[in-house]
Amino acid sequence: MNLPITTDSSTDDQAARAAWLYYVGGLTQDQIASEMGLSRQRAQRLVSRAVAAGLIHVRLNHHLATCQALESALRERFGLVRCRVMPGLGPDRDPVRSIAPAAAEEMERVLREPRSLVIALGTGRALRGMVDALGPAEAPQHRLVSLLGNIAPDGSASFFEVIMRLAEKVRAPHYPMPVPVMADSAEENAALQALGVLRKVRDLARNADVTFVGIGQMSDDAPLLTDGFLTPEELREIQQLGAAGEVAGWIFDEEGRYLDLSINRRMTGVRVPETSADRPVIGITAGASKVVAATAALRSGIINGLVTDEPTARGILARSQ
Repeated sequence: MNLPITTDSSTDDQAARAAWLYYVGGLTQDQIASEMGLSRQRAQRLVSRAVAAGLIHVRLNHHLATCQALESALRERFGLVRCRVMPGLGPDRDPVRSIAPAAAEEMERVLREPRSLVIALGTGRALRGMVDALGPAEAPQHRLVSLLGNIAPDGSASFFEVIMRLAEKVRAPHYPMPVPVMADSAEENAALQALGVLRKVRDLARNADVTFVGIGQMSDDAPLLTDGFLTPEELREIQQLGAAGEVAGWIFDEEGRYLDLSINRRMTGVRVPETSADRPVIGITAGASKVVAATAALRSGIINGLVTDEPTARGILARSQ
């Protein structure tokens, strides 16, 4: 389908985009004018219009037509059960700032469910941004469970672990996985898996009703490298074996097929539960470096829900043609 690229369908669309760039992206009015191809005076008027019309408070209340078109295209292409596309903030801006409020809305929608749900969580910057953007909520009827261990290679708590942070906000019972993210060997992993407490947490995670995960790239800036789980030599080796991305630490190729790797055999956590219409696995990710990994995860059905931004959505659709 042909998607609009540079123009919005209404003045409200333009006003909402300008206000988003101003309040969320932190751009000046001169920068907004440059980004949108407008005069500075026009950019200023659009921001004022958005505020006066109530299009934006902390979150964007007007759904841009371009974002809606991208959501429809992604749903159709990959059979998604949930999809949110947020306006991009422009080059050199952190895309997590754009997607975190939308991810928080998705989490809040789940937390409002009156029936008791098991909600599984990965880790990472995007999920931490989601939790930080959550509004006040109490959801003691749900259970929160981690998909992976919470101890880094140096023995410290994993920096981007989110389950404790979320549990404190929503006052829900929570089940962290009290082991290293990755064992030193397959034999050590087998010994850890034999622990009764770990079996209980893993069983809970496998049977989650809803799952939220980040998506990691396997390029030279791979999170598994920067967080100390891989050496540069190990990263190069698995890149040569076709590694394209990872979800909850489990590495897959460009078709979304999990690879038979030593690191996968040493992961103490569980792979994301099998997706279905009533058991969504929602990927929270944005940025040019994430396109290959996100496309692979969507293509294979590792995830069947997505929260991202416009540039990433366009990259995914272009790559999946």
